[in-house]
Amino acid sequence: MCCFHVYLVRPCLVFVCPEKVTTCDGNEASVHRLSCDVTVISVESTLYGRSDSETCSTGRPAEQLSNTECSLQGTLEILKSRCNGKRVCELNANVFQSSDPCPGTHKYLETTFTCLPAFHIIACEHSAAHLDCDVGQVITIHGGDYGRHDQTTCSYKRPASQLENVYCSRPTNNITESCNGQKSCTIYASNSVFGDPCVGTYKYLELAYTCECNDEHLYMPT
Repeated sequence: MCCFHVYLVRPCLVFVCPEKVTTCDGNEASVHRLSCDVTVISVESTLYGRSDSETCSTGRPAEQLSNTECSLQGTLEILKSRCNGKRVCELNANVFQSSDPCPGTHKYLETTFTCLPAFHIIACEHSAAHLDCDVGQVITIHGGDYGRHDQTTCSYKRPASQLENVYCSRPTNNITESCNGQKSCTIYASNSVFGDPCVGTYKYLELAYTCECNDEHLYMPT
């Protein structure tokens, strides 16, 4: 059954249904993939470990399933920083195996997320992203980063050497500090703002935001 969440975005009320993705541990080729069609990802919760004895249990002995209070700390922050504000996010559960929260237990990565109807913006390096909301609404940033994740975005007339590194990323926490709660906001996609996460690569700023109703605007004195 779908349990709806309510978000305040244009035109102030939108109902979205959480989705869940589970990836079993132990297969290096397995990819934990979150995706939204025309909306963006907003991670609600995530677990790397084990919280029940049924999930990812096929072919596993009972002793690998008995610890149902196994959870790696910090997993939620990693998923949010990598996936929030994007339409597609992929990562391998193996990235968490260097810190084993419960040796001997067969683990899995499980993420609950919503596809949020947000504005998705890309600004090429040396250009600006303009965020704007209607009267009575304010900006809420849902995620973003500065770097490069593919060879096609912001690639016009750029040499191949500037597009090769597609594993370049720098979190954009300063955007949240600057823009949240504002009616409009302008952010420049430049190394002077975010630093240079990959020297020699032509980068871009990618982010997602919603326009939420301002409580003060909704208050009507009698």
